[in-house]
Amino acid sequence: MAKGIKTGGGSRQGKPNKCTQDVREAIALIAQRNVGNFEIWLGQVATEDPGKAAELFLKAIEYHIPKLARSEITGKDGADIMIHINNQDTDLV
Repeated sequence: MAKGIKTGGGSRQGKPNKCTQDVREAIALIAQRNVGNFEIWLGQVATEDPGKAAELFLKAIEYHIPKLARSEITGKDGADIMIHINNQDTDLV
């Protein structure tokens, strides 16, 4: 086979293989079936270690609520941005 020549075959880009799809569906089914149990389990952990329960809860919701991407705002050519606040309303104090 000559270097750099594709012979075809393979699956389409972005399409998960059958095994991956089956595993994802199985995990989703297990998660659905244990929604009620999760609250019970979390309560049991919280009685002994509330901090650990909070940590587990935050880890679990990462899969439900997407994390926001961090963004940075800079001035021209990466320079700092100066923000001036002018408070002329003296009734706010």
